[in-house]
Amino acid sequence: MNNDNISYIAKIVADEVSKSRVPTSITLDIAKKLIAKVEDKAKQMGVNAVVAVADAHARPVAIECMNNSYIASYDVALNKAYTVVALKMSTMALKPLSQPGASLYGIQFTNEGKIVIFGGGDPLIYNSQIIGGLGVSGGTEEQDTALSAYGAQILKDIIDK
Repeated sequence: MNNDNISYIAKIVADEVSKSRVPTSITLDIAKKLIAKVEDKAKQMGVNAVVAVADAHARPVAIECMNNSYIASYDVALNKAYTVVALKMSTMALKPLSQPGASLYGIQFTNEGKIVIFGGGDPLIYNSQIIGGLGVSGGTEEQDTALSAYGAQILKDIIDK
């Protein structure tokens, strides 16, 4: 075997090992790190949020309630995390589609009422694949949307560390 063959085989093995470390669903460790980052950002914004993370099957992985967050925000955050995985889009993208006269009008009454049609939920995408969902509730729609978008944006950095 020459050096070119050895290099080729080493590259194939390295690629396969790398692929095996790519998460296909959010893990508890990643969810905890993501929640901590989103909570830090919420503190900077003056928001007492509830932050929920669901896995690739829309099942809850972790949820945390910041001190003095609204009790009602628990279910809202959890359902936002569910919605974004179940429908493969952010809750803000769903909002115009679910208004009267739009193609998905009434969707919020399906799935046992778990579909949320206002901002604050983003799919968690890694390597072009949805590996989970993030739901944030506790501030205004704009604040919740900014926080969930922030979380979705920093996911890759958290995983790649």
